Amino acid sequence: MDHERKIMMCLVLAVICSSVLGDEWTADVVKSIDALVGSCVVLPCTVSHPGTYLSTSRLRGIWHRKDKSNEIFYHEDSTQILDSFKGRTRLLGNLGQNNCTLEIVQVKDHDNGPFCFRIELVRKDTNQPTKEKYSFVEKCADVTMIHDKPQLKLGPIKTATQGKPYTLTCSVHHTCPSHFPQIKWSRERKDDDITEVHKHIHSGVWEAESILSFVPEEKDDESELTCTATFNGGIKSEAKFTLNVKRQQNYNHIIIPAVAVAATAVIFGLFCVLMVKKYKKRIQELQSQDGRRSIWSRFSRRPQRNEHDLSPNNANSCGGQKINKPHFPSPKSQQKSNNYKQDLDDNDDYMNTADLNIYGNM
Repeated sequence: MDHERKIMMCLVLAVICSSVLGDEWTADVVKSIDALVGSCVVLPCTVSHPGTYLSTSRLRGIWHRKDKSNEIFYHEDSTQILDSFKGRTRLLGNLGQNNCTLEIVQVKDHDNGPFCFRIELVRKDTNQPTKEKYSFVEKCADVTMIHDKPQLKLGPIKTATQGKPYTLTCSVHHTCPSHFPQIKWSRERKDDDITEVHKHIHSGVWEAESILSFVPEEKDDESELTCTATFNGGIKSEAKFTLNVKRQQNYNHIIIPAVAVAATAVIFGLFCVLMVKKYKKRIQELQSQDGRRSIWSRFSRRPQRNEHDLSPNNANSCGGQKINKPHFPSPKSQQKSNNYKQDLDDNDDYMNTADLNIYGNM
């Protein structure tokens, strides 16, 4: 019975070991990457294995040269690392999370690799390696040494306008995301806004970007803006740009006189309207007064009688003598004569006789 139990346990362990320690272990390492001499470089790496989860304590990552596995660039036991790489390499990733990324700082001319990754399983109790080791020499990283400073990119290059927001971007590519380049501007005023952005481009290449936003003034015209990027290791690269500020058109010298003229015209117009209304009213008053005077004048033009003439005793008298007033019959009381001329002659004779009577009495 005990023998059968041992056989069953061995079968279970064999199944587990075959699933974990099988030939399906793979690693994905960047094929080639640039490295700035004197700065740092990061070699992206991921590893995968079949079966259940393995903790980092059960795994050991090693970076070595492709054709010489005993020349080790990185090992958790620093005594096994090549002297030229001691203190300059470390694993950035967590092997338990399938991350085997390697960082190299203070890059030197001979750090060209090729760099290959190997993983080993260790015993949990003694931390000693087992016989299960997987080296991925078919996927190694070649490093190209770069001596020239990376070129910064400024944009968009355009003319600024006084009093209006202006944005300028400074960016640079690099291969060391563990130590991003520090980008600074020669112009960093209180009201300026600076935004930093870091993004992965492809295959271990990253971009660091700084966005400067400000409102230019007239005094900023023809001023020089400098963008400086400081890489790990103290390496600096810069780019310069002369800012041209377009002055905002000031129409005050036109607007103010125009407003003054318009205001004067309005005031003068109102004054004229008021004066016209005033004079119209005055004219109406004068016309009303003239009408009343004309009516009164009709009565005032009658000849006035003196007291002697108005006395009852002297009525119809001349020099104390009574005057017989001729009587003229009303035309309405007489019938119209057929002979108009004869009537006129009769009237003339009658008027002459009346005149003789009047003057005879005098």
